Amino acid sequence: MTLFHRSVLARLGAVALLAAGGLATVAAPAQAAGQADLELVPLSKELAKGVKEAKAKPFKFAAQNLRGSTDAKGVTITVETKGLKDGKVGVIVPDGCDVDGTAFTCSLSDLGGATDDIVGGTSEEFGIPLFSTGKRGKAGTLVVTVRSATADPDPENNTVEHLITVVKPGYDLTTWVQDVYADVVVDGDEVGESGLTGVKPGGTAPLDWAIYNAGSRRATGIAYGISLPAGVSFVELPEGCLEQDLGGFAQAYCEDTGAVLRPGEFYTADVRVKVGADVTEKVLTPGFVFAAGLDAAEGSPEVEPQVPNKAQRKTFTETDDGDNLSMFDVFVDLTAGPSPSPSPTGEPSPSATPTGSAGPTVSASPTDGGGGGGGLPVTGVQATLIGGIGGAVLLAGGALLVLSRRRKVVLVTPGDEKSND
Repeated sequence: MTLFHRSVLARLGAVALLAAGGLATVAAPAQAAGQADLELVPLSKELAKGVKEAKAKPFKFAAQNLRGSTDAKGVTITVETKGLKDGKVGVIVPDGCDVDGTAFTCSLSDLGGATDDIVGGTSEEFGIPLFSTGKRGKAGTLVVTVRSATADPDPENNTVEHLITVVKPGYDLTTWVQDVYADVVVDGDEVGESGLTGVKPGGTAPLDWAIYNAGSRRATGIAYGISLPAGVSFVELPEGCLEQDLGGFAQAYCEDTGAVLRPGEFYTADVRVKVGADVTEKVLTPGFVFAAGLDAAEGSPEVEPQVPNKAQRKTFTETDDGDNLSMFDVFVDLTAGPSPSPSPTGEPSPSATPTGSAGPTVSASPTDGGGGGGGLPVTGVQATLIGGIGGAVLLAGGALLVLSRRRKVVLVTPGDEKSND
């Protein structure tokens, strides 16, 4: 007998609600010229017991510059670790960061971003790599501060004191997606991809995206959904995806029932999109990527998961539903002239994951940690749409839930999903 996998539907709905709740409060009047009002928002909240140092979870935060059009230049992130309980959680210092006692400071590019700037009206996501060192429970606090060289009229919202909780062992999916440009390289990271060119109206481009398992157990079966901004459509999707158009938004729901995503592995497949020939805006937003596990595996996988290499470990960030949604924009080149040469597609090359430094607090010497294991590349949100973005997330999430109900999954009890402390 086949049944709908209701836990997947519930989790996708929860992701949409969390995203809407987190973004509904950011609307505010634009600031004066020359000012960039940064705000820091935590996205991850839990760490699975048993996450190893070599496969540390990038704890996800969003640095938002949404209240004006002024770019925040030279953005840095400072992390204070002395509030963490060393018997429960450890921290890896990403490469390039400066250590000062129990704190360290990193630029956005140290944490995986293409640049150290946050464009006005957008937000940037990054991750602080954490791993499990002991039992479950409250693991203390991580104090994170974002700063920039640009004047900030309200620095009080630049710091968060975020409680970290270690929960039972399990898989922990998190998504990443790069903003869409014509010359994006599909390689699972943004390293060396600054100064990209927008997509010409009527042109196509690849979507660089990934689902990463930052937990301590394997995820058996993968479900994911992609919602595109208005004016953008799909031209290539993995086999078996269901597609629909809802109010001008192209959406797809996909399952790979045979995929087994082990801790520290990531999953991606070829997706290509097209910008409408009649588009007249420079930025089309928002787009979303959702992910969830099916808690069951059947048949052969459509795509084999991979182990991230050093550069990709700086990119990726359910035990934790707060970080398995990512947002992206589609940038459009409205100037006359030919489009740039098509960028290569295909899958990133796998490599062994390096290990990181031991210990619950930072040390004077930065570690490998999978290339620092740190950041997530940037994703953008335009200020003109912030007031309604919560509703857009709910719309996308609800539509993908409806679309997913057309898929059926045979429920199988996974052999390795044991509950223990």
